[in-house]
Amino acid sequence: MTDPLTETRVTEVAHGIYQLHTPMGTGETAFSFNQYLLLDDAPLLFHTGPRRLFPAVRAAIARVMPVERLRYVAFSHCEADECGAMNALLDAAPQAVPVCGRVAAMVDADLFDRAPRALQDGEVLALGERRVRWLDAPHLPHGWECGYLFEESTGTLLCGDLFTQPGGGRPALTRDDILAPSEAMRRSMDYYAHGRDAPRLLEKLAATSPRVLACMHGQAYEGDGAALLRELSRALAGER
Repeated sequence: MTDPLTETRVTEVAHGIYQLHTPMGTGETAFSFNQYLLLDDAPLLFHTGPRRLFPAVRAAIARVMPVERLRYVAFSHCEADECGAMNALLDAAPQAVPVCGRVAAMVDADLFDRAPRALQDGEVLALGERRVRWLDAPHLPHGWECGYLFEESTGTLLCGDLFTQPGGGRPALTRDDILAPSEAMRRSMDYYAHGRDAPRLLEKLAATSPRVLACMHGQAYEGDGAALLRELSRALAGER
């Protein structure tokens, strides 16, 4: 088992957007947790990591900026790896607030020590020079409250669990195919809800024309993100 305090890697995957990557295990059987730190006047962290990884996440943030500067801590949907360390981060950053969709604010707010900033579908949150847009995506891949953030200036879609890849020891950012390994993992574990609106929601995400897909597990992808999202939609449709 790797030591997350020594193994957490910090890599700039788009201008001013840093991936905090912690591998658990080694080789093809490894799994990893990624958070994404967006630098600006009001810095935002997407995903908190599990509670037990908080010391590693905090140390990784501190390599880029003082943790106390955080203003927003966002998550896609409520799971331990998405928001398990939320209260620890709120304690470390006294001016920070959670950020999520309206449904998450309604059903999950009692978990957090500070009231969340709830974003409506399509609502933009200004961080300074950057703008992030919330996109509702219920049950994609899972969670009634699920949604994503799109950072407009770099074309980065913070896409959570959509392309979950196993394995470790790979570069933070790739132009290689991430769909095949993520589909292999999906088929082995079937963590998708297979909701009826998946094709429409994937097309909504593809319409942002992302240049970077910032995945929560595995590598981030640089390239034609819209094409990859539509390939995922076709793969899901083939199982209907």
